[in-house]
Amino acid sequence: MAAIPETVTARKLNFRRYKDGDHKPLAWQEEIFDADHSHKCPTYIQSSPPCQASCPSGEDIRSYLNIVRGIEKPPAGVPWQEYAWRRLTEANPFPSVMGRVCPAPCESGCNRNQVEDFVGINSVEHFLGEYAIANKLAFPKPEQSSGKTVAVIGGGPAGLSTAYQLARKGHAVTIFDERALLGGMMRYGIPGFRTPREVLDAEIQRILDLGVTARTGVRIGTDVAMDEIREQFDAVFLGLGAQSGRPLPVEGAQAPNCVTATAFLKAFNDGRMLHVGKRVVVVGGGDTSIDVATVARRLGHIDQVHESDRPENVIAGHTAHDVAAVSARQGAEVTLTSIFVIDKMQASRHEVEHALAEGIAIRGGLAPVAVLCDASGRAVALRVIQCEAKIAGGKLEIKNIEGTEEDIPADLIVSAIGQAVDFTGLESLDNGRGGIAADKNYQVQGQPGMFVGGDVVRPHLLTTAIGHGAIAAEGIDRHLQGEPLGKRPKIDVHTWDLNRKLIEKGLPIDAVHEPIWGTDSKNVAIHNFENRSDRYVIPHEELFLGHFPYNARNKRKMVTLTAEQALNNFEERVLPLTEAEAIAEAKRCMSCGLCFECDNCVVYCPQTAVFKVKKSQSTTGRYVDTDYTKCIGCHICKDVCPTGYIQMGLGE
Repeated sequence: MAAIPETVTARKLNFRRYKDGDHKPLAWQEEIFDADHSHKCPTYIQSSPPCQASCPSGEDIRSYLNIVRGIEKPPAGVPWQEYAWRRLTEANPFPSVMGRVCPAPCESGCNRNQVEDFVGINSVEHFLGEYAIANKLAFPKPEQSSGKTVAVIGGGPAGLSTAYQLARKGHAVTIFDERALLGGMMRYGIPGFRTPREVLDAEIQRILDLGVTARTGVRIGTDVAMDEIREQFDAVFLGLGAQSGRPLPVEGAQAPNCVTATAFLKAFNDGRMLHVGKRVVVVGGGDTSIDVATVARRLGHIDQVHESDRPENVIAGHTAHDVAAVSARQGAEVTLTSIFVIDKMQASRHEVEHALAEGIAIRGGLAPVAVLCDASGRAVALRVIQCEAKIAGGKLEIKNIEGTEEDIPADLIVSAIGQAVDFTGLESLDNGRGGIAADKNYQVQGQPGMFVGGDVVRPHLLTTAIGHGAIAAEGIDRHLQGEPLGKRPKIDVHTWDLNRKLIEKGLPIDAVHEPIWGTDSKNVAIHNFENRSDRYVIPHEELFLGHFPYNARNKRKMVTLTAEQALNNFEERVLPLTEAEAIAEAKRCMSCGLCFECDNCVVYCPQTAVFKVKKSQSTTGRYVDTDYTKCIGCHICKDVCPTGYIQMGLGE
């Protein structure tokens, strides 16, 4: 076989049955007539797509993308935008916030990466969240109350997610939070130009409108004893968060102008900090360190600074700012250091690019050695050393290169190397490692009726905390009903429900097994249907990638600022897709593991064994069926199925 021209291979072909140099066809007869499996006929297997399996909050991503693109139809009278939003928010009540700030691990796992580029899942989520706010969509209240009460300690993403899920189940929920406003790190850890406060407030209010009570300005463990909470409520969820920053573990880090990222961002988000020093050094490498650096760049510095107005005093809460006008500020020189080289930093790539464009110097491969102080004890520089960092076996390994030390001048040093939990008044809950130990249901070990989630379990993403909250809520609900908690599924996410679609269409079904499955004689779904979403993630090797043409991603508009433009610019940078763009982007989804009605199997079946289900009996996932009296097990339908939904197994 002749080699494919370079002009074609340059397009990065996504599907090739033959390789360069092949000169004879595959021996397909041996595969078809292998007695071990050739007799098998098509079965219809619902699998989890890698996007959902990669989503820490467990969103049913494939489902809402199929709704947006028009494959799955909403019930009569329900706009598709609302139907998609409701499917999305079964897992995550903060689509507008997460659509802006989530680093989207779902996109990294997307099988479309094998074709040209991932599906912009985050941008479609953003669009749906904005639609819901603009159209004042609300969550439906439960039809009846359970009579059970639950205390949620902490009003961050984990606590709010738990409260949302429990309120939907009819339980009376009270959130306790030591801050004046709910939101946790979404409010106090992320600057407003990334998470507009009116958006956050709208999505929190929807949860409160379910009947959730909020008691703010109350710290459990000091203002109210935990024993009192346990006596008053039927169950407790601990979403304490990790809002205490970790100081640099080097000599001199106790200097007053050497602060943590969480303290820095809280002072900014509270509106107390209006400027920083002329030279700011941020140590980190994750999204939090980028947030600190970009905030510092926007605030800038002023020439005439009163002692009481120094950033460290404001951050420590000693005084509020009443300083020179914004026009007196000049751009601060901001340097961000990371132990990893820039390409290996944990921060989102687009956030790194924004920071560089705004004039922030990012220097990778540097480890802090010491904070240098003047005679008054204030930091004047950060001493760093070149290093090589890698993660091996789940552990961080850092090798310093001796003789490469240098000093970076600084008026303010910010440590963004991690966060810690404040256990004041709750010391008995500390597992000795700065967290709380829990089982797979997020129930605290040895504490029936007490559940936990979020950074207090394992500091990670906001969306991870949301996922913890949803799983914990299921465990709490079972506990309140006196049911055993049981095992969690291997793939613990929300999945598309064929049973719901059959009910929506008014189609009769026989007894339903969990997970749902059908045989050639059972009218549960379709012949030989099985839902393996709880245990199987379908890889790209099982898709017919040749079905998908190259289709560029519909990217959101990103406002990129120069160094001069960034100063005092707190406008939002990420703009939502238009409706047409959102639909076009959803159409790029390959619907991995679920039929998206392409007709390939019907068109290419040489025996006309595969046929469309009658419209009166069809719905998403129930689009085609097989006449097994005609099927000869040729495998063609499986070979041309773009989504991998058709497998050869005859019920296995």
